[in-house]
Amino acid sequence: MLQKLSPQQIQLMKLLQVPTASLEQRIKEELEENPALEEGNSDLDFEEDGFSEPQEMGDSEYEEDRKDDDDLHMDDYLEKESYDYRTDGEDYAGDDEPRTLPIAVGKSFHDTLYEQLSLLDLDEMEYIIADQIVGSIDDDGYIRRDIDAVVDDLAFSRGVMVTEEQVESVLRQVQKFDPAGVGARDLQECLLIQLRRKEDPKPYTALAIRVLEDHFDAFTKKHYDKLMKQLGVDEATLKEVVDEILKLNPKPGGSSAGTSALHQVVIPDFTLVNNNGKLEVLLNGKNAPDLRVSESFKDMIKDYNKSKVKDKKQKEALLFIKQKIDSAKWFIDAIKQRQHTLLVTMNAIVNYQKEYFLSGDETRMRPMILKDIAEITQLDISTISRVANSKYIQTEFGTFLLKYFFSESLQTDSGEEVSTREVKKILEDLIAAEDKAKPLSDEQLTEALKERSYNIARRTVAKYREQLNIPVARLRKEL
Repeated sequence: MLQKLSPQQIQLMKLLQVPTASLEQRIKEELEENPALEEGNSDLDFEEDGFSEPQEMGDSEYEEDRKDDDDLHMDDYLEKESYDYRTDGEDYAGDDEPRTLPIAVGKSFHDTLYEQLSLLDLDEMEYIIADQIVGSIDDDGYIRRDIDAVVDDLAFSRGVMVTEEQVESVLRQVQKFDPAGVGARDLQECLLIQLRRKEDPKPYTALAIRVLEDHFDAFTKKHYDKLMKQLGVDEATLKEVVDEILKLNPKPGGSSAGTSALHQVVIPDFTLVNNNGKLEVLLNGKNAPDLRVSESFKDMIKDYNKSKVKDKKQKEALLFIKQKIDSAKWFIDAIKQRQHTLLVTMNAIVNYQKEYFLSGDETRMRPMILKDIAEITQLDISTISRVANSKYIQTEFGTFLLKYFFSESLQTDSGEEVSTREVKKILEDLIAAEDKAKPLSDEQLTEALKERSYNIARRTVAKYREQLNIPVARLRKEL
């Protein structure tokens, strides 16, 4: 026995993974591929009846079909059922607003670099080198290609033979571009470029340059005692120097107005509304157009049924029409099923985490795994996973990816099960409140959690700290 997925099931799984931001594009692709599918509402009344899967017709079936012209009557396709898909209704938000996607408009980071490149006074050879260098700069502003690699790129891709000294010379010109630090090969060079370009250097700028040039390793590891001894300065002076360096931008490309990373717009798939303690989930329907089966395709079927002469070409054309109508019905049904699955899943999550959604307090979040929601909704765990990993919900506390609300359970000394997210939140609060001159070690954090009845091993605390992107105590130290 073989277990196979039907085309509809495969299509539904793919649609479930598509976020609202991409759904409109997916629907447009289907509209372009299938002429039987069109946008718009039908004025006809209809009842939502199911429809059967179209069966592919083999050669023997076709030969038998030719014997009886009446076998291809398409009564099922001439019913008033219009298979509309509409986004309006009480579970959809903002349908009276125009269905538009926000689009970031502006120059890209590399556009600004090429504009500055055109202002340089370069000969033809230098311009080619500069163009290659600018094209090799990453989005964060760094050039991670070695000089000899750039020389090889110019030789193989442009047929230009240059020396490493020529590339170095042009690179120094590119490093004068804005924002300051662009074109650096590593963090040390990036920070030094910014310090040396300061128009009004402060009293500690020269000392900061010395720290980056001669003691960069000690600075990055925060060996402040060692730095004070090597520089012959007191703690107050070193603090001024460190503050001067910390004000610099470690990712100059990220400060560009056109950087794509800064313009990634998250469009929530759901909106959660709190009506005096009653939580209501609304599905974002703005980017999904209303769909229906084309009336002109139905008219073709009517014309065929009225026709007295039914030859082979007409039947082949009718089979094509039937396949396109079935495909349109499948797609409309898959969209309906997608919206239904999303709402059922989100409502189950909201009901399960009701205490959190009412208060916004992370410590009130219950342990929840995919299996819990799958059992409530009677859906497969893989379906819940597809929804949770690609959908966002907008709440009064912010916009979150659904998987944010899933966490493992942890047992306290009293036997109560709590969410690991609750523990992470307390861990975050402990680190935020610590004395930065003497930050808490993982061992001290473990003891602090045990005092609050969270019996957790030190290695688990270290794991949670890393998941929160919090460095070790030594790197959290401040003067």
